[in-house]
Amino acid sequence: MGVYDISPQEYNAKLAEAVKKTGLFPIPDWARYVKTGLCKSRLPDNQEWWYVRAASIIRQIYIHKIVGVGRLRTKYGGRQIRGMRPEKFPKASGKIIRVILQQAEKAGFLEKVKEGNRFGRKVTKKGVEFLEAIK
Repeated sequence: MGVYDISPQEYNAKLAEAVKKTGLFPIPDWARYVKTGLCKSRLPDNQEWWYVRAASIIRQIYIHKIVGVGRLRTKYGGRQIRGMRPEKFPKASGKIIRVILQQAEKAGFLEKVKEGNRFGRKVTKKGVEFLEAIK
């Protein structure tokens, strides 16, 4: 069983637990006080939201091969309700995504890459083994 054999919600929950157990993704002090994007009105309810987001980001990069910060900001963005005015789609916070990507690089799960016109990060061999070990 691997990444594609389990439902995404179940896989992300298991991966978040594995990411937490590694100890390579420490939650920054400022993460307790920030929203995950402009479209959110409150802080995340889950105290362990950092690990859930890290697991989701690593899984997205595994599925889509090469992914940059801009694409991930769009993925995690959402609808902003602005009262009587029309809704907007703001992107998610880039700082959170960048810090998680840097932590994953330091852990050896991701690496920076440039292929043609595409800049971003891709999963390393160590990262693939880590992701495929989740059952």
